[in-house]
Amino acid sequence: MVSIANNNEIVVVGELNVDLIASGLRTEPTLGSEIIAGDFEITLGSASAIFACGIANLDRGVKFVSRVGADAFGEFCIDALEKRGISTDNVRVTDVSKTGVTIVMSTPEDRAMVTYLGAIAELGIDDIPSDVFDGSNHLHLTSYYLQTVLQPHFSRLMASAKEKGLTTSFDPNSDPEQSSIEKISAVLKYTDIFFINEQEARLLTGQDNVRSACLELGQFCPLVVVKLGAKGAIAYRDGEFVEVGGFKVDALDTTGAGDSFAAGFVHAFLDGKDLRECLTVGNACGALSTTKPGGTNGQPNVKELNEFLHEIATR
Repeated sequence: MVSIANNNEIVVVGELNVDLIASGLRTEPTLGSEIIAGDFEITLGSASAIFACGIANLDRGVKFVSRVGADAFGEFCIDALEKRGISTDNVRVTDVSKTGVTIVMSTPEDRAMVTYLGAIAELGIDDIPSDVFDGSNHLHLTSYYLQTVLQPHFSRLMASAKEKGLTTSFDPNSDPEQSSIEKISAVLKYTDIFFINEQEARLLTGQDNVRSACLELGQFCPLVVVKLGAKGAIAYRDGEFVEVGGFKVDALDTTGAGDSFAAGFVHAFLDGKDLRECLTVGNACGALSTTKPGGTNGQPNVKELNEFLHEIATR
């Protein structure tokens, strides 16, 4: 595997899988019945990879650490990353398990997913080189609940990154067991940006009000960012709330929109932008990602992002 990116300033440690996407569904799928999809596509999936591709599109160098199976889907994932200039030197190929697969059934408003973990659940701390953070300035971790072997070491990874002077972001995604905030509190101790969606924020805190949830989550880390889907996003830091509404686009597939949002937000954050601009850039990247099937096909590059924001500003 050849490293393409020259400046690997972003480190992403996480899962890799392909998405098998049936999009354009007019109704939600139900057992015992058949519905027709408007389109079908095989794309690079996983929250980690969607984030990595989104921020690489914005001219950030990315180093990816993961595991895939010795199969066609594994080759597909590695090739997709390398085509986007992402370093895959630390993506290990294993013949123990198959590459992970997620079957996505998507309507314009939402989607249902079925995931086979495979190699996703095998990635461990021993797969991560001791010098992985050298020359980098940010670490992003996500899909905490899927990565069962790596899960106990998330806080160690974050702490190591902080010791090396990196900033950090963490998006745990949905917890199938709906655990309390205490389960991830050790990770949040070393988290600079905590990404979470509205439903997850409420489940973690038991709060019905998003702002109340932010106040509680803010006791664990300095910056809480709650993704509100088409409604935009809200951030809480140092007693201050900043909320920015979403952008209206012709949405085709919402797969990975939250990860594209996070990529845009971190990109602006690393440029030293204020919270309002970080949210605006995140919302734009999330919205544009929904305009094409799959989590990565609609992600903007810098030129497309700037043109979109300029068009919005001049309406």
